[in-house]
Amino acid sequence: MATSNFIDTATISVRAGKGGDGVVTFHREKFVAAGGPDGGDGGRGGDIIFVADDNLSTLMDFRYKRKYAAQDGENGRAKRQTGADGDDLVIRVPRGTVLKEADSGLVMADLSGSEPVTVAKGGRGGWGNSHFATPTRQIPKFAKPGLPGEEFQLKMELKVIADVGLIGFPNVGKSTLISMISAAKPKIANYHFTTLTPVLGVVRVGPEQSFVCADIPGLIEGAAEGVGLGHAFLRHVERCRLLLHVVDVSGCEGRDPKQDFEQINHELVGFSAELAQRPQIVLGNKCDIATEEQIADFKAYVEEKGYTFMPISAATRQGIDNLPAIVYARLKELPPVKVYEAEYKRPDKSAEGQRPFTVTRLGEHDFDVDAPWLERILAGTNVEDYESLQYFQTQLGDSGILDELVAQGVEEEDTIHIGEYEFDYLY
Repeated sequence: MATSNFIDTATISVRAGKGGDGVVTFHREKFVAAGGPDGGDGGRGGDIIFVADDNLSTLMDFRYKRKYAAQDGENGRAKRQTGADGDDLVIRVPRGTVLKEADSGLVMADLSGSEPVTVAKGGRGGWGNSHFATPTRQIPKFAKPGLPGEEFQLKMELKVIADVGLIGFPNVGKSTLISMISAAKPKIANYHFTTLTPVLGVVRVGPEQSFVCADIPGLIEGAAEGVGLGHAFLRHVERCRLLLHVVDVSGCEGRDPKQDFEQINHELVGFSAELAQRPQIVLGNKCDIATEEQIADFKAYVEEKGYTFMPISAATRQGIDNLPAIVYARLKELPPVKVYEAEYKRPDKSAEGQRPFTVTRLGEHDFDVDAPWLERILAGTNVEDYESLQYFQTQLGDSGILDELVAQGVEEEDTIHIGEYEFDYLY
């Protein structure tokens, strides 16, 4: 049995680079007494950037490598030298790839255009101890660590970009048709599932008029429920502005063309109600071996439902030469190819200036303080240095955390939890 290497979905994890840490250093130079703090800042972490690449047609590479991380920023240096920024990581994907946050399913980006998209931003570099020098704190022995970069679990879905989609049961002549109206050269044979990957072809209508047509394979009964390769290919129809529904009107394989027509439309409804409303032109193929009664009966059935019907024969070119112009004229009446707008919203950075926190009483003598911004300050605190602890104590008081602990009845030697840190409360 034939197999396909076409992969159109993948789940990966991406992590932008962490900002480099600020450092604690003091100026040391001959004949210069008490040079003072000169610790430099850390460099910015690298971003994760996605770029559409027309040379790629599958997400196969992401089946084998699932973790991607940008370079961390370098730590600061002495003499107030800032560490180097981390290099951005550029990930190339096929054009038409849609990026979603794996947990929520919200769209983060649609790689349909040529512009690169920054998905995860690198962390800001930390501050060196030179930032914390004041007239009363002349030798600060603490610095600010760099911030971690954004991290996401991403689900990638490839949805090919085409104006027109050819749909229909296997072996009804879709591959032959696209080879006749475009330069695409798909494999053609007289058995089902010859085509295992979507085939794109550019159809020329005039010197400057053209449209992209996609042969969408794998549609069978139960495709909307994932039977066969149904889901893998139904998603590629979502961008198409117009559907060419190819039906074998001759019934040469013992199938009823009316039943086939209804079954494919049923699968479209099952997959997406919006997709089922997409305009269709019904192409009655294999008219060269069908009777006039079969063609007339199917034409009346289709037109009664409000669809446009065209009898064709991909084998003898009957009705083929006029088809591109008819399709192009219909496309001019339709909206452009669908592009998915970003739905994911990054957390509001303005809230960081408000320093939000939550104090929760865990037990009679246990309190938990939830304040991510405070954890970052605590990570850069030198607990063996009085001035460093004094700076941390000032942040606790200015933010209102100490007042909230007192309001909730904290007593001396009660245990306070802040992230992974734990210490006793003292007056």
